[in-house]
Amino acid sequence: MSFTLTEVISVLDYFNLIATTFRHREKALIKECLYLLTKTGDSNAQFQTTYIPGIVTGITNLDPFLLAKNLRELSTREPVEFQYLLRLIPVYFVVNSELNEIKSKAVYLFSLLYQDEKIDSNDTFRITVEKRYCSSIRTSDIIEVIAREINNPVDLDDPKWIILIEILGKVAGISVLESDQIFSSVAEMRKKKKKIADSEN
Repeated sequence: MSFTLTEVISVLDYFNLIATTFRHREKALIKECLYLLTKTGDSNAQFQTTYIPGIVTGITNLDPFLLAKNLRELSTREPVEFQYLLRLIPVYFVVNSELNEIKSKAVYLFSLLYQDEKIDSNDTFRITVEKRYCSSIRTSDIIEVIAREINNPVDLDDPKWIILIEILGKVAGISVLESDQIFSSVAEMRKKKKKIADSEN
């Protein structure tokens, strides 16, 4: 059974967002995320804590891959509202943390974006694995089995696309995205400081 890109987004199970924060600040993060998503147009978003410190998962009715842009604009207007959110990561698929499942969905998602002409044959890519509370599979094995199925050129420093595998214990969130589709409050703060420093020179 195959899906269009729109259908892939609509059939997600469990969550389509991963948010990170400081240790022991998960409940404060949930409150902040609910407020921020309401401000960006989703008053029905849901977030829940996980057993992993600093990690919460969420579900939004908005396109999760457009949230980073919206949050950047909001952080420019209302920076004081960003106290606990460190990163907000959009997720396409949630699968069991098993090598074959991860490989299958990651390769399928990459090929789907290629078929939709969002990814060009010359576009570079990198595979990033963030693994928490899972010792049953090795990061190197995940990268190897996915990379051998992708013919695009690799760029580890500044890729056009990132195949992102977020392993949270027994489940893994899978995305294929551009770097600016991940919101990072730390990165935004650095940009603002650099802009201020440049304007003073």
